[in-house]
Amino acid sequence: MKNSLLSFLVTLLTFAGSTVLAQTHRPRFHFSPKAHWINDPNGMVYYKGVYHLFCQYYPESSVWGPMHWVHATSKDMVHWQEQPVALYPDSLGYIFSGSAVADVNNTTGFGKNGQTPLVAIFTHHNPKLEKQKPEQVESQSLAYSLDEGKTWTKYAGNPVLSNPGITDFRDPKVRWYEAGKKWIMTLATKDRITFFSSPDLKSWSKESDFGSDAGAHGGVWECPDLFPLTHNGKTVWVLIVNINPGGPNGGSATQYFLGDFDGKAFKAYSKETKWMDFGPDNYAGVTFSNTGNRTVLMGWMNNWQYADKVPTSPWRGATTVPREMGLKAVGKELYLTSTPIKELNVLDEPGVSLKNLTVKDSYDLTAKTKKETSLFKLELTAPATADFSVVLANKQGNELVVGYDKKANTYYIDRSKSGKIDFEKGFGKRHTAPRLSADANLSMTLLADVASVELFADGGLTVMTEIFFPESDMTQLSIKSAQGIAISSLKLTPLNASQKEGM
Repeated sequence: MKNSLLSFLVTLLTFAGSTVLAQTHRPRFHFSPKAHWINDPNGMVYYKGVYHLFCQYYPESSVWGPMHWVHATSKDMVHWQEQPVALYPDSLGYIFSGSAVADVNNTTGFGKNGQTPLVAIFTHHNPKLEKQKPEQVESQSLAYSLDEGKTWTKYAGNPVLSNPGITDFRDPKVRWYEAGKKWIMTLATKDRITFFSSPDLKSWSKESDFGSDAGAHGGVWECPDLFPLTHNGKTVWVLIVNINPGGPNGGSATQYFLGDFDGKAFKAYSKETKWMDFGPDNYAGVTFSNTGNRTVLMGWMNNWQYADKVPTSPWRGATTVPREMGLKAVGKELYLTSTPIKELNVLDEPGVSLKNLTVKDSYDLTAKTKKETSLFKLELTAPATADFSVVLANKQGNELVVGYDKKANTYYIDRSKSGKIDFEKGFGKRHTAPRLSADANLSMTLLADVASVELFADGGLTVMTEIFFPESDMTQLSIKSAQGIAISSLKLTPLNASQKEGM
């Protein structure tokens, strides 16, 4: 009771009209909770003009604890309004990760008088069974809403999918498979993905497994997603699998497979590992349901390697910007791409555009805009012929460096001098990602938001997401190249997130 009262007072003092406590690293155009801990995005669904985002949430502390679902809503995926907590732990356990759908055909029968129920499908994690029967700890359950997501009722018949004896049996991602007139559940089952089908979200039958001999296995598989994309008129199915640890730059990361799906089994074109995001801070990403022809993904902007140690208060955790998913061929190889959603353009302020800019040593971009800001979008195109870097800095001498290494043909982000890094021994490092494009010119879009950068290179073929914690805002921006680089075009756009909802 004492802890609950204290956390309530902290939240009240911090957000009752004005910010009372310091919010040094608070993101401005990414969702973060008013207070306390979040991790995986859950239950992402679009319905009647509103995007619903749920996340793993512990309302008593800024470290992981008994999981709830926090709820936020938005009309544009940019401005988020935090809502009351949607799901609380119960006698079946904590509320772990899952998904949500609009049951437009009322297959569940939850809808009354023509109502369309929103149905959440989630993992119940029973801590009481953890030591006695670890293979029965996790099962899948339902909750539904008949008021467009405002309130939720747990299904009396929970769980709807009991554990067959697997220690890690979680994170159901559900979608409607029109060709078979059935629901498909993509479930993480220890070291593989298992597909189940159902006519009504209540009774489930196992269809197939995938992945025991494919991809990276440096850690447990979790938070999967399965969705179709179109390339050159052909449907390609994408299977996303999050893995922790075992990422390309340490800790948590997201791999993917491309292939075919017939309503029963997924057959990958290749069993090799491909990474959706090479940075260390995009994890547990899944897509919104009910978005029509768009496929939009959001991830947790953090890493289990240090998530409970990052120096933020009174909250811990944020989501990435929403990303539009696509496909792009490089030679005979097909890759998944991620690009920032167009709705983010609402944040744009007047900026500066430069053509045929020659950079030798250093070029200061700070003076090119009317105001110093740590919130910006930088877009540039240059021939892939020389090393160069984009440097974010502040008056304390902190630096975050984003660059291209010609010899290695890699992009990189270096946060070794970015500010506070001593909270975890592996945090302050230089991370790299391969340049996958074969084009003579490279392109970069860089989004910066107070304490994070998201790099989208070559049309989203190479993506890196990184958080950092400077002593003050990084309001100084420059481009450096010792060898010299001719930049074909550059656009620097300050971003205005002062009207962010819920802040």
